[in-house]
Amino acid sequence: MRALPFSEAQARAIAARHPTPFYLYDEAGIRGAARALNAAFAWAPRFREYFAVKATPNPHILAILAEEGCGADCSSLPELLLAERAGLAGELLMLTSNDTPAEEFVAARRLGALINLDDLGHLGYLARHAGLPPFISFRHNPGPLREGNAIIGRPEEAKFGVTRAQLFEGYAAARDLGVARFGLHAMIVSNELDAASAVATARMLFALVAELSAALGIAFELVNLGGGIGIPYRPEDAPVDLGLVGAGVRGAYEAAFGGSGLPRPALAMECGRLITGPHGYLVAAVRHLKRTYRQYAGLDATMANLMRPALYGAYHHITVLGKEGAPTSELYDVTGSLCENNDKFAVARPLPALEVGDLLAIHDAGAHGHAMGFNYNGKLRSAELLLAADGRARLIRRAETIADYLATLEL
Repeated sequence: MRALPFSEAQARAIAARHPTPFYLYDEAGIRGAARALNAAFAWAPRFREYFAVKATPNPHILAILAEEGCGADCSSLPELLLAERAGLAGELLMLTSNDTPAEEFVAARRLGALINLDDLGHLGYLARHAGLPPFISFRHNPGPLREGNAIIGRPEEAKFGVTRAQLFEGYAAARDLGVARFGLHAMIVSNELDAASAVATARMLFALVAELSAALGIAFELVNLGGGIGIPYRPEDAPVDLGLVGAGVRGAYEAAFGGSGLPRPALAMECGRLITGPHGYLVAAVRHLKRTYRQYAGLDATMANLMRPALYGAYHHITVLGKEGAPTSELYDVTGSLCENNDKFAVARPLPALEVGDLLAIHDAGAHGHAMGFNYNGKLRSAELLLAADGRARLIRRAETIADYLATLEL
């Protein structure tokens, strides 16, 4: 498990200004992750990482990634607007949505974003409401030909994407309507630690490009390999070797396009978790300690702040600040205060003996953490802070207030 990029003293100093719970993102770590992915694909023509905004939808984070050459993959109108606020526009933006309302297509067209369609019917819907763009991509769902994983599920049961037969139909229709630029995309797994999975997706997409090009007389300028590369949430897990991923994809790319006579398409990815996940922490304080049939550590954070453990049974490592070297002699269920029994960050977790007021850092919360927050039981979303290289923490989203919670009521 990586060492924390901040100390107990730093966390307590931040908490004196911004009460717990709060999210703390490590800027140096985020930049390093983006650079590592770009380095793994430095060989690829015009490679671009389109950061999945849904992972960490904050324009300050998006602006940092834009400085590292990343675009933004958006799934909604607010995400498009967040990316625009971060200074991204044109083909640095991609809209990959599903069950898409007209206003999202209109906004994507206004911004000049690349549009990635989830259904054949969306082609005509897009044309009617926003006009056909010069570039169209379809998301492919390979069904039983590939295996998904626990988060996305089996491809044939997933709501996303179009079948192989529908790809031929969709690109033919787009060609006949005058679309001249084409891309192809797939996203089959999420939080996958097997490097071979990304290579298999690339090989599948490259083969489809060859078949579609030959059958329809069109050329593909972009292949989006999706995201889904996982991170080592558990201490015993190893990170994905990005060099191995890049080399494997390169081999598949050269085999598909090296002597085929086909144009060499640009490559893209839309990783979110890989970039920000390991570099965000939920910092919370122990509020109460309770012993009944089990031993409980009640925090001032709840699953409303981080719902992944309750939603997926996901593991997040926990460090007790200032007790990093202490023996993990006690077993705690680490809980929040929601009226839900699954409001737990950890179950029977070995930790040092805790005291009220201890600060806990919940690791690997930088993606799909704050973004998935909610207001059940009237809980308020926490602040987000950015830890700079000089050790200073900057507020990039204030905590919600009761006034915020009540603001939408008609009284």
